[in-house]
Amino acid sequence: MDQSEGAIRTRASCLLHIPVSMAQGGTWGRRYLRAFVSGFFVAVPVTVTALDRLAYVARVEGASMQPFLNPDGASECDVVLLNRWSVRKYQVQRGDIVSVMSPRNPEQKIIKRVIGLEGDFIRTLSYKKRHVRVPDGHLWIEGDHHGHSLDSNTFGPVSLALLHGRASHIVWPPARWQRIQGRLPPDRTPLFIDEDDDQ
Repeated sequence: MDQSEGAIRTRASCLLHIPVSMAQGGTWGRRYLRAFVSGFFVAVPVTVTALDRLAYVARVEGASMQPFLNPDGASECDVVLLNRWSVRKYQVQRGDIVSVMSPRNPEQKIIKRVIGLEGDFIRTLSYKKRHVRVPDGHLWIEGDHHGHSLDSNTFGPVSLALLHGRASHIVWPPARWQRIQGRLPPDRTPLFIDEDDDQ
């Protein structure tokens, strides 16, 4: 009898033990879900802040930067990595491809090449003045495809405050992946470069 009594106790403890472990599993699931949700609500703002401060990708539309971006015959638009960190102190070079908020429409960002820095004298292509000195705190930007670009030749020098990022890589399509080197077109070098601003 003692043996059967022990067997009954063992079975009873096993039966009692199952609901306890199931309850613990339910608690573990709730804890996991709670940790995931709280982590999600922490990770999303941190990720958004990091992307806003460091870098993000942007699709380049239109023909204004052809032939370098969106070359003729390309079936898809180029996607570039815009480095926000590199322009945090407004340090750009002539030839860099940058993203700026459009002076005409603050809701829109445009991608152009830096032709002149503050203090440079620029020979314009179709601006109201033939030659312009880029004022302090401004850039002269142009699209590579001059006939199809709204740039400084339309709206004049652009404030550095509108600078949003510098294009560092073409990341899509895969066949066009490359690091973007800042180069001035040979016919677009400034007439006079203010050496003090270069340092």
